[in-house]
Amino acid sequence: MSVNYEEKASTGLNQLGLETALNQLDQCSQQAAAQNWSYSHFLGYLLDAELSERHRKTVQLNLKFARFPYLKSIDDFNFDAQPSIDRRLIDELATGRFLHEARNVIFLGPPGVGKTHLAISLGVLTANLGYRVYFTTAIDMARKLAKALAENRLKREIQNLVRPTLLVIDEVGYLGLDTTQASLLFQVVAQRYEKNHSIVMTSNKPFSDWGHIFANDSIMASAALDRLLHRCTVVNIRGDSYRLKEKKLAGASFDLNPA
Repeated sequence: MSVNYEEKASTGLNQLGLETALNQLDQCSQQAAAQNWSYSHFLGYLLDAELSERHRKTVQLNLKFARFPYLKSIDDFNFDAQPSIDRRLIDELATGRFLHEARNVIFLGPPGVGKTHLAISLGVLTANLGYRVYFTTAIDMARKLAKALAENRLKREIQNLVRPTLLVIDEVGYLGLDTTQASLLFQVVAQRYEKNHSIVMTSNKPFSDWGHIFANDSIMASAALDRLLHRCTVVNIRGDSYRLKEKKLAGASFDLNPA
């Protein structure tokens, strides 16, 4: 009795859960016959289609999990408007090597200079590379952790923040933290350091002012910075706010230092 290998291939692909390869099997078989593909060419084509679709779905899930407020890319960033930024340094970060080296990235600078744009860009890059990333502001994370502490589920909440390959913490220092919140932020930093998982941070405060961020606890601030800066790329952006520039171009005038 002859064996129907086309049916056998379909059944096997279905049992292995190779949905995309199964869907493209007939078309691929016809193309292979018409173009006289080798067996390895035919198999490689099917596997490439399957892997490409799986990667697309992984990226889609990663972006959904990340909870970015919006999507940005480094290609969208206006480097001409911020000449203080070393483009070569950003291009190096865009390779994703900082993730494999367990390096942190901290963007410092006044409001509106593009810190969040660059931080989200690195987060989107991480998702596109197939890794899990999570975005939060410092105050939102601190409040969520404090709530988890009160509800006796802190361990699970911290694990959720430690597990992703990359954690993006935006607006560190924009709003003050109380002693409990500062301690919880430190715990996340410390545990990610122990796991060799990268953090991307943005802050409008120089490191000399981080004692205020950690509820005026200079010892805790020093301990956090010791871990963050051990393996870290610091990008200090000196420039004017994009938003203020746009207002000025539109003809608005306002005094940032009223009498």
